[in-house]
Amino acid sequence: MVFTRRFVYSPDIIHKSGLLIPPMVRLRLLTIALLLTLTSAASAAATVENVRIWAENDKTRVVLDLSQSVTHNIFTLRGPDRLVIDLKDGRMARSLTAMPQGTGAVRSIRSAIRADGALRVVLDLQSGIRSRSFTTGPNAKYGDRLVIDLQSAGRLAPVKRASERYRPGRDVVIAIDPGHGGKDPGTSGRRSREKDIVLAISKALADRINAEPGMRALLIRNRDVFVPHKDRVETAHRRDADLFISVHADGFGDKRANGASVFALNLDRANREARETLSRRHKQEVKVGDVSLNDKDPVLASVLYDLSQSAAMSASIEVGTHVSRELSRVAKMHSNKVREKSLAVLTSAEMPSILVETGFLTNPSDEKHLRDKGYRDRLASAILAGVRTYFYVNPPPDTRIAADLRRQPTRQVRHVISSGDTLSEIAERYNVSTAAIRAANKLSTDNIRVGQTLSIPIFSGG
Repeated sequence: MVFTRRFVYSPDIIHKSGLLIPPMVRLRLLTIALLLTLTSAASAAATVENVRIWAENDKTRVVLDLSQSVTHNIFTLRGPDRLVIDLKDGRMARSLTAMPQGTGAVRSIRSAIRADGALRVVLDLQSGIRSRSFTTGPNAKYGDRLVIDLQSAGRLAPVKRASERYRPGRDVVIAIDPGHGGKDPGTSGRRSREKDIVLAISKALADRINAEPGMRALLIRNRDVFVPHKDRVETAHRRDADLFISVHADGFGDKRANGASVFALNLDRANREARETLSRRHKQEVKVGDVSLNDKDPVLASVLYDLSQSAAMSASIEVGTHVSRELSRVAKMHSNKVREKSLAVLTSAEMPSILVETGFLTNPSDEKHLRDKGYRDRLASAILAGVRTYFYVNPPPDTRIAADLRRQPTRQVRHVISSGDTLSEIAERYNVSTAAIRAANKLSTDNIRVGQTLSIPIFSGG
């Protein structure tokens, strides 16, 4: 018992304690201590439990099943073509003894631990691809996941609209949904109600969108009336909206809670909605785009709906990221990360959908800001800036924006450097060369810094 109390893993301290421990025993004890330290460090690392891959037409999806959420960075390399995924402090599970065989755009998958301790997973590609990625939290079947969507040829295709009728030069339609209304006031501050604040912000956003060439706003409600959640989304579908933005203000019991947030589709709720929608096929017509699912067998119908839903989720996170970044310039953010949320208005399988929480009415400072017209106008301008950036990078091909980009091959979009960004990754993301970005920004090297704003020349709308 005395030995147990006084034992420590240091040769000097052991010597000073008066215990006479033979050198070989001391060496073994130090080895055990080192192994315990390494085991403790490893247990804190995120583990890749499984790697799944499947392909459909020219789209390929890779999913990393994780033991916990993890910080990651994704970029592409040329010669040969490959996509690199770095997971900070990540490890492969011991049970994962082999990677799945490549399919679709992926020739093979391999992994290694880098010198900085990050796990690097490399997708060897058949050819050049465009990629989108997003993370999603646990559900009843899977834990945390990192999802990578690949498309083998050219730019990732925009999410299909509810109607695929081709109308050259049409406006991008953006549905703006002011939350609550009428009998539903939403959250309340000391001097204001959510339904009034978000209607004012939504009207300001609609004015700015309508003043933007190639864009048109659709206000779900333009006065103090109550609109059921299902009707809000159905109105956007019926009017062929390309994007759905729901505007809200937050509330919390602790008055210290403050700041704006952006949310995207929650996969669990979307899956529930998908099951309900598909179960109605024998009672009413169910479509994805202009494709009817009523005459499809259950497996095919489920696959088609899942592909459309996955594309909408990926695009929602992308547009949400742009909007969140712009909001952070004018408002304090409650969260800078686009998060998933289970909300009735964020369930669409056919169009990107985001929800913007503009601040906490239960916080005195936030409420004061939200009651100020100038501040609301700045929020509206920031949301528009994020939306504009998204559509100038991903213009639906039959729109005026796409036509303008083809006629004006040097249109610029703004990109703010985030942690982990590299110039080559940014160039791949926007389908331009690093030389073009350096020239547009008068850079002599590829060195960039977090927070720096780059002008990105967009040479094609398709």
